[in-house]
Amino acid sequence: MTVRKDHALRGDMTVGSPLKKILWFAVPLFIGNIFQQVYNLADTAIAGYTLGDNAIAAIGATSSLYSLLVDFASGMNSGFGIVTAQSFGAKNWGKVRRSIAAMLVLNLALAAVLTAGSLVALRPLMAAMEVPAAIFEDAYAYIFVIFAGLLATVCYNMFAGILRAFGNSRTPLYVLVAACVVNLVLDVLFMVQFQWGVAGAAAATVIAQAFSAVLCGLYLWKVYPHLLPRRGDFRLEGPLVKEMWSTGSAMALMLCVVDLGSVLYQKGINGLGQQLIVAHTAARKLIGMLMMPLGSVATAYSTFVGQNFGAGKMERIRSTMKKVMGLQIAWGLVSCAVIFLLGSGLVVLLTDTEDAAVVENAVFSLRCHFACFPVLGVLLAFRTAMQAMGQKLIPVVSSGFELFIKVAAGLWLIPLYGYVVACVAEPVIWILSTAFLLISYGIKQPLKQREEQDAPDGRRFIREGEAVCTIAL
Repeated sequence: MTVRKDHALRGDMTVGSPLKKILWFAVPLFIGNIFQQVYNLADTAIAGYTLGDNAIAAIGATSSLYSLLVDFASGMNSGFGIVTAQSFGAKNWGKVRRSIAAMLVLNLALAAVLTAGSLVALRPLMAAMEVPAAIFEDAYAYIFVIFAGLLATVCYNMFAGILRAFGNSRTPLYVLVAACVVNLVLDVLFMVQFQWGVAGAAAATVIAQAFSAVLCGLYLWKVYPHLLPRRGDFRLEGPLVKEMWSTGSAMALMLCVVDLGSVLYQKGINGLGQQLIVAHTAARKLIGMLMMPLGSVATAYSTFVGQNFGAGKMERIRSTMKKVMGLQIAWGLVSCAVIFLLGSGLVVLLTDTEDAAVVENAVFSLRCHFACFPVLGVLLAFRTAMQAMGQKLIPVVSSGFELFIKVAAGLWLIPLYGYVVACVAEPVIWILSTAFLLISYGIKQPLKQREEQDAPDGRRFIREGEAVCTIAL
């Protein structure tokens, strides 16, 4: 089958300078992530300036619950995309089409189940999280609209994931720029002009997500017609569906273990009162913004690993790892310096708060987190790379550390010792999880390299989890 080289093969990361390919992919992804964060930052900033601190608290009180469901859907699509990226790297165009067909079917089912389940269970979940009565109804209105629009979020993540599996990170960027403009305009229209409150902020976000999903879908249909599924590709094969579901579930589980802990973590923070909820929300927004370069490089490296793993280029993967880790550590140090120098001003700029205690507590949280940001960069890159090579168990176990500590913090330590625990728990998690991954990698790599060298018949076998990839020398 002939594929348009100017589009389909432009994103081939199995050839050329590895670091250049990763950065070429990561920069548009980073800029796109900025605009993705602008969705949330616009909600927070406009709500703070027009509706006050109560609105910020209402948006922040359920943010971890929203992240739990969205990251589950995003994690499933990231896992699905690994199979597509591996097939793309191997130039197996038939499997590329079949994997996309499976993604479409699985995502429609996933969106239906998540939307229905979340809307039915929303009030009990918020009550269990101990959302304060003063902001309960506003928080409910905001998160109800967000959950009702989950299909738009799932579809955008699916289409963007397909494009990134093809090595195309630029189109999602252009789409997000356009969607960001739509979101900002609608935020002002709904919250200021129509006075819909925080529900208007949620509606603006959902409409912008739907807009971005439609644009990405149309671009795929127009530019990559030869890689899109045909009628026969929707006859889903059991082994392929099992492979995709296994990979997607492992990635989603890794993210959801983290987010489930965050829900319980947020419960502990909600019990500290509205002032500290605002401080925590402001800090989390800034952490999310400055985390984007780390996540962008990690995602780019994951795509690089997936394609090269599919092509059997293991040495290319290993030799690039140190360079990627250097990039992650460098940004961690830069962002740490920014927060220590400008943290107070950034909190005030984001929230427009006049409460000195909010600023002080937010800055304390920021400094605790950013002191360990270089460690977080290494953690993100390791986790995504191991998933891209089919390693399912070790990243999930490392996420289990986070679940355990966040559950302990949310249910016991934060109520007992206060806000300081909320500021130091995550940095401790990052250190423990990274140490576990580095130790696991240090043990496994010599064994795998020796296995490659000793394999008979001039062939080497790379074992990743339960999968075995045979590579001709």
